[in-house]
Amino acid sequence: MNHSPISNRVGAIFIHVSNMQKSIQWYSELLGLPVQSASHEGTIYVLPMDGGTGVLLDSNMNDRKNTNDKTQFFFETKNLEESYKYIKNKGIEIVTEIEVHDDISFFTFKDPDENVLMVCEDKRKLLNSV
Repeated sequence: MNHSPISNRVGAIFIHVSNMQKSIQWYSELLGLPVQSASHEGTIYVLPMDGGTGVLLDSNMNDRKNTNDKTQFFFETKNLEESYKYIKNKGIEIVTEIEVHDDISFFTFKDPDENVLMVCEDKRKLLNSV
């Protein structure tokens, strides 16, 4: 194995947004977080995640020509059905209905900037936490 100065873990994920204030409000409400101030002259907002990989809202990349309709990451949940109802009740656009597999289940939805997001329930983690 070669030594690399680059760690084999993801430090943060960028979500490109067109309206920082609207996105801060939307993601904070979605995740039940308090609203804080953006940094870097208002172009970067760090969502205070509960451990794991950081999530950054980034309004520096306003070019939406290269939007990607593929899911880039997922939020974890211990109750997928409850999460689905929560998203649906907020009037958020569901992209794919709940898909069930042996170890995981998930669904996808869109944020206000048309980014496709996923909520995933990992049954292996649920079994290990009992």
